[in-house]
Amino acid sequence: MDEARTKLVRALEETARRIRVHVVRIAGMSDCHTGGSLSIAEILAALYFRVLRVDPQNPRWEGRDYLILSKGHCVPGLDAALALRGFFPEARLTTHLERGSFITGHACARLTPGIDVSTGSLGHGLAIGVGAALGIRIDQAPNRVFVILGDGELQEGSNWEAAMAASHHGLDQLIAIVDRNRYQTGETEKMMRLEPLADKWRAFGWAVRTVDGHDLSAVLEALEAVPFAAGRPSLILANTVKGKGVAALETQHMARLDAAHLQSALQELGETVTEVPHG
Repeated sequence: MDEARTKLVRALEETARRIRVHVVRIAGMSDCHTGGSLSIAEILAALYFRVLRVDPQNPRWEGRDYLILSKGHCVPGLDAALALRGFFPEARLTTHLERGSFITGHACARLTPGIDVSTGSLGHGLAIGVGAALGIRIDQAPNRVFVILGDGELQEGSNWEAAMAASHHGLDQLIAIVDRNRYQTGETEKMMRLEPLADKWRAFGWAVRTVDGHDLSAVLEALEAVPFAAGRPSLILANTVKGKGVAALETQHMARLDAAHLQSALQELGETVTEVPHG
């Protein structure tokens, strides 16, 4: 890796760390879906600070790439990325779940600058992405559509209908990223087995790459290489750890941190903390 690339990766690693810091701070103020928000920090950092064509000053810019967070309950991670990218002030993140705030419990396009699709009812994001990609093709536009999926929601049949349609229509401007953290409210493979997951996507006609979802160099390389094959949708299977970055939150679906646990989590993430705000 050359020096410029090394600097880029290190900068993105710092951004991913800051996303995690914001997520755990939110968890110190209110109930928060921590696990799945922490597991996608590297993915969000690479997307918003290198890959996506977006304009924070004009969130509805027609030339933008679209990001659909199908696992919409993990919006604390997305909100943190949007704030760091300049869509709104970072201080607004502390208003999570407050009345009148646009920092909501699930992704809300009507309220939050930078969010393209309201999500939270699992299993629908990929189908929306297919529709958006078809519209882009009709318009002969250059936009791309990225969809972040939870692995648990792949137990929903609507995803596989969408996967089949995307392949049938040759939607190579559609990129899906599976956050393969292997936990939902319990172990995904015990609740409904998904493996061999990469083979299933290939069988549906997708071009697939598997990466370590916490290796920013690998994540970035995959995202920059899309589409993986002309005339085929791309799937990045990102192996991750739910709650990555804070040992006490690993495998945890949702958490609210008291002052002591918040301070411990922030210190584990490399923050120098003397006093922490707490809800």
